[in-house]
Order: sequence, then C-alpha cells, then structure tokens
Amino acid sequence: MESYEKVNDNISPEKKREYWETAFGLQAVDGLKPSRYMEDLASEHIEGRKSYYEVADDVERHYSGAAPSDEKEADVVSKAIYAILSDEAFSFDLLTYKSYHRRLFEKLDNSVFHPGEFRTVNITKKEPILNGATVQYQDYGLLEESLNYDFDEEKSASYLAMTDDEKIKHLANFTSHIWQVHPFLEGNTRTTAVFLQKYLRSLGYEVDNELFEKNSLYFRNALVRANYSNIPEGVVATDEYLAKFFGNLIGGEENALDNKELCI
Repeated sequence: MESYEKVNDNISPEKKREYWETAFGLQAVDGLKPSRYMEDLASEHIEGRKSYYEVADDVERHYSGAAPSDEKEADVVSKAIYAILSDEAFSFDLLTYKSYHRRLFEKLDNSVFHPGEFRTVNITKKEPILNGATVQYQDYGLLEESLNYDFDEEKSASYLAMTDDEKIKHLANFTSHIWQVHPFLEGNTRTTAVFLQKYLRSLGYEVDNELFEKNSLYFRNALVRANYSNIPEGVVATDEYLAKFFGNLIGGEENALDNKELCI
C-alpha cells in the first residue's frame, strides 16, 4: 500500500491558499492549467472541509488508469508542489534538487519524465521569445559535474558581505546557471522554481509566492534570455530581466514584468 508524504495541515487557510495558488500558477511555464476539479478540491482543503490526504486520495482515484493529459499533469504536479511548499524541511544539496523532481513527476508517465533521473541525451527546445531558436543546454555528460560546481560555489557565497543589489544579482545568477544545465528531460523549470523558493525561505526571506503564481512564464522566459546569445543578430545573454523578477521577489521592488519585453 502506498503511503503519502507527511504534510503540515495545521497552517492557516491563508497560507494554504498561497501554496495552492503558487502550485497552480507554476503550471503556466509549460502552458498547463489545473482542472476545475482540482481547484474545487483545493478550495475544500483551504476551507478545512478536507485534509490534504483526502485531497490526495481523491486525485489518485480520479486519475487512476487515466491516459496522460495536460490536466492530469497539472493536477498531479500541483498536488506534489503543495506538499513540498507546506513542508518546513529543506537541505541545500543536489540530492534535494533531484528528489524534488522525483516527487513532482513520479505519478506521471515514467517513460516521459524519468523522475529524479538525469537525462542521457542532449536536448533542444524551440522558444517562442527567440523566434524558434533554442538555448544551448549543458552536455549530458557534464550534468552532475556542472551542478556540483554550481552548488559548491553557492555554498561558499558570503551574503552578509553583499549589498542588496548584489544579493539579487547573485541569486539570479545561481538560478540561471542550474536552470541552464537542464538536467532532466522534462520539468526543469518547475523543479528549479520549487527548489528556489525553499532555498530562499531557508535563508530567511519572505518569498512573495504571488509572483510565481502570476508571473511563472515571465520567470521562465527571463531564464531563457539569461542563457541565449546570437551575436550576428545583436542578441547577448542578459540577466536584467531575471534581476527584475528577483528584485520584486525578495527586494520589495515593483518592476513591471512584461513578457513582450523579452521577445528578441
């Protein structure tokens, strides 16, 4: 018999709503939207009419034997994101990063997502904001080495010696680097976003989850622009858009986040 991960159900309705809305909003990075069924279940949980475990049971039964679909993916992943966000436990390491990917996608088609496993092929993805061009992701043979380097560099960072602007740029740079590695076949942005939120909370930041809820696609597109250059076309990689997002996220700034601005 499968057991569910422990979830803190003793949090305020406001916090529950925040976590569910963030989980739902993050699906937009892949053009997905949770079903009305999932939204109704979340409302029942927020209002205290169902526990998280009852919601999880309902989702399991609802999609038992169902063919893969966008709604199934959005609902199942949203449920897993809520479980991670509501849990206070966190460790800043590569194992946690990999485990988040496994937890988000283990209930879906394993032949597509390979939950918790690094890819063994090189990949590309046509990006609308790049007119169909792709970011150059890390070679599959260097995934673990690249991530270990990025994590080690981040562990040695001295935030107390940084100005507020330097902290924002540093965190944007770290996030950009681990995202560019793109270690998984699918689900990299959602995994990175969840890990980032947990990491920032571990550093003591009050993370504005509404930004991820309403601007998750901007977040992804900013990561794309931070990792794409085409010199003949006059395009260079820039972290200015990602810095705007982080400025709003942890710096109390009110930068306008417009996806149209990111199109080359």
